[in-house]
Amino acid sequence: MHAVDLQDVVVLLGRFPALAGASLSVEPGEAVLLQGPNGAGKSTLLRLCAGLLRPERGDAMVLGQNLRRDRRSVRSRVGYVGHHSMLYDDLTVGENLRFWGRAAGVDESQQLAAADRMQIRGRLFDVPVARLSAGQRRRTALAVAAARRPELWLLDEPHAGLDQDGRDIVDALITDAADAGGAVLVASHELERVEPVVDRRITIAGGLATEVRRNEGEQE
Repeated sequence: MHAVDLQDVVVLLGRFPALAGASLSVEPGEAVLLQGPNGAGKSTLLRLCAGLLRPERGDAMVLGQNLRRDRRSVRSRVGYVGHHSMLYDDLTVGENLRFWGRAAGVDESQQLAAADRMQIRGRLFDVPVARLSAGQRRRTALAVAAARRPELWLLDEPHAGLDQDGRDIVDALITDAADAGGAVLVASHELERVEPVVDRRITIAGGLATEVRRNEGEQE
């Protein structure tokens, strides 16, 4: 079973077709880079796969669920980190982890392990999110996602705002997730950064998806 299988999918934002017939598939154990200009539909595609948007037309299967019939059941099985952190500013880092962890049925040990991995458990744990830097917010959002141990990771510019150490942690998360049998979709403009940790690239342009084939001279 494909982790993601989209065939001629159309997604409307208002009356605008943010996806205009996109087709792609992602297998378990595979990491895929989504590349393309701003406004091309990369973020829309990730939000669709997260169960946050409804396909208007086409076939959209994610983790075996038909998104035209059931989007809710997919949400607990994915780890989505978008441009907006979805964190509560008035809660501390630890309180956000506990809140989202309970909502996803994640026990405390998984929450703390994710916090340790993203290096936010020490002095940051009791700091309100409103006082965090952009990079610290990103680390917290990634910890919330990692605690869920998702079957499908959906990462929108995951390196944004992070220092070198944080970027290395993200690279390791992507590699480890795929090695453990999860699927990963990463939207990024930082191609040189992401390419070493993905299996292939797909270009999103004008709401359409096109796979980028390796040149014959490129090494596998």
